[in-house]
Amino acid sequence: MSLHRRKFLTTSAALATGATLLGPAVHAARRAKRYRAALIGSGWWGTNILREAMRSEQCELVALCDVDENQLKICAADIGKVTSDQPKHYRDFRDVLKEQKPEIVIIGTPDHWHPLITIAAVQSGAHVYVEKPVGHTIGEGRAMIKAARDADRVVQVGTHRRVSPHNVSGQKFLKEGHAGKIGMVRAFVHYPGDAGEKTPDAEPPKGLDWDMWCGPAPLRPFNPAIHPKGFRNFLNYANGTLGDWGIHWMDQILWWTEEKFPRKVSSVGGRHIKRDSTDAPDTQITSFEFESFSACWEHRQYADNNAEKHSIGCYFYGTKGTFHMGWLDGWTFYPSSKSGKIVHEDPKLNEPDQQNIRELFADFLDAIEAKRRPVSDIEIGHRSTNMSLLGMLALKLGRSVAWDGEKERVVGDEAANKLLRREYRSPWVYPTF
Repeated sequence: MSLHRRKFLTTSAALATGATLLGPAVHAARRAKRYRAALIGSGWWGTNILREAMRSEQCELVALCDVDENQLKICAADIGKVTSDQPKHYRDFRDVLKEQKPEIVIIGTPDHWHPLITIAAVQSGAHVYVEKPVGHTIGEGRAMIKAARDADRVVQVGTHRRVSPHNVSGQKFLKEGHAGKIGMVRAFVHYPGDAGEKTPDAEPPKGLDWDMWCGPAPLRPFNPAIHPKGFRNFLNYANGTLGDWGIHWMDQILWWTEEKFPRKVSSVGGRHIKRDSTDAPDTQITSFEFESFSACWEHRQYADNNAEKHSIGCYFYGTKGTFHMGWLDGWTFYPSSKSGKIVHEDPKLNEPDQQNIRELFADFLDAIEAKRRPVSDIEIGHRSTNMSLLGMLALKLGRSVAWDGEKERVVGDEAANKLLRREYRSPWVYPTF
């Protein structure tokens, strides 16, 4: 099979969202609107999001908030290169919402803070761009959806691959049937690495409110391996590699299929190599059974090398060939027929950090103006997060779980259902829905 590459390049992100293509006059009118914006969580990734928000020229930056003054200062200096706005600095997100009354709130905190801040922000009247995953447990995500709908606010989840040009065209390729009928999907990420070394606990650095950083999650001694950046491999605050990278690839699976959730999930894995201070699995294999296909996730935090052609992404196995949806390597279709031709598309990614936040934030702004659901709406992000959380749930339980996705309950397993939420540390209260 021979297909012309340009056929796929014509697919726009706006078309992928289902949004109406707008004329120049309407775009100009929308660009004239500026929103009072605040960033809560000013680390590396929060700063990436805010940078694109300011470049949209539709945001007036009124507040920067972080429990770590050191991170906040770095962010302020970076953002000062792209805006003349003079935002007020805060440590507590509640003060931001009360004093500044932002119309847009960007949340770039660690995972365990996403739900409470999102819910408080929409209840205060703000639209929210929240980084993935939506939360630490399944019940939190459902509460976030209810809060967003009750407040009639737009909540965009940071799964920016929903608008990446090669992901959009790759999904079009699959949905048009060019890979044939898909019976299996394999999602994966492989890192290089070794056993590592333990990092001793220490006093929190000056300027960091460690108690507030832990927030509703358990309070433990500060460790430099957790903050900044390392929290994703500590299970009190995140859900390891499956809860981090896995969200993007679970989202690609759900974007492709008409099914909204798996029916059965099982998982095995553990810490076979790592001997450092983290507690997340360095190896994990998770199986998802859907009605019409099977999917699996695998990761390892070691042994990424040239022995395998791709180190990250999804393989879609179809009757006409194998399709690889990747990141830095774009997408590639390998036909089953010996006479067929390999089809490939390169990625179009933005710097720094090879992402498409710019396009996703543009969709967020347009969704606010058009009063529509965004491409990575909170309910979409919740479902993709759930796949990862169910994999972690099955791993913790040591057994498979049958999932009723409509009721969001594990069938016939009350011990598992108790793990769909967790107790918050006082004075924080687990959100209800």
